[in-house]
Amino acid sequence: MTQSPPAPRKPDWLRVKLGQGPVFGQVKHLLRDLQLNTVCEEASCPNIGECFSQGTATFLMMGPACTRACPYCDIDFVKKPPAPDPQEPQRLAEAVRRLNLQHVVITSVNRDDLPDGGAKQFADCISKVREFCPKTTIEVLIPDLCGNWEALEVILAARPDVLNHNTETVPRLYRRVRPQGEYNRSLLLLRKTRELRPQIYTKSGLMVGLGETWDEVVQVMQDLRQVDCDLLTLGQYLQPSPKHLPLSRYVPPAEFDQWRTVGEAMGFLQVVASPLTRSSYHAAEVRRLMERYPRP
Repeated sequence: MTQSPPAPRKPDWLRVKLGQGPVFGQVKHLLRDLQLNTVCEEASCPNIGECFSQGTATFLMMGPACTRACPYCDIDFVKKPPAPDPQEPQRLAEAVRRLNLQHVVITSVNRDDLPDGGAKQFADCISKVREFCPKTTIEVLIPDLCGNWEALEVILAARPDVLNHNTETVPRLYRRVRPQGEYNRSLLLLRKTRELRPQIYTKSGLMVGLGETWDEVVQVMQDLRQVDCDLLTLGQYLQPSPKHLPLSRYVPPAEFDQWRTVGEAMGFLQVVASPLTRSSYHAAEVRRLMERYPRP
């Protein structure tokens, strides 16, 4: 991919503090000690300083190499990554125990090389966390599994509390932003989750600043409500390097506030929308939401 023009100057509302303090260092050391990857580090998340300093992280299973080369993402592309590590679920659960996490987010790279897309590894991680930390609520952020609904059932059978699958962008931009994904397949995954396990909360997210229009974002929000999606995140796309997909614009905070208002009026149980919002940003707040809107 050819290098794109320099991105516009980053506005003040996107400036974040670097990670520091003893807790930040302890989390880094723990992750190295247990040989675990995080999306915080691998995807160059701008919130890593805040999250690590608060003693939390989003775990990246089977990483840090992905079988898809989405041009917006900073995770490395590898055509044939190593097989999933059977000891990873235990190490991940041990990290949750040591960090005393009340809510954990587990995600993965795309593993299109595996027949189940990594579903068994998700299920094993969920089971181990349940074993080590029975009071911890569990959120999984999963890939589309190439539409393998039997694999989806494997994950759902492990009974995560929240199943998240990001639509990422508007349909018009899919070919450019998410060339190996399919918008309708992502919606169908969320619909099937609700049909198969109605007690599990469903969640999705979009990044903006890639050339989408206001109406296109609202239409995606409406599509998500049509499949009974409960939770929504909206955040600013940040170009990881000049080789990645170019940024169209920085969306001001007031616009995110307007999307939040629209989403809440549509019936989402929660809309987290801000320039720095990411899929797992302040995800632990969902525990309070689950108490307010309990599922049988």
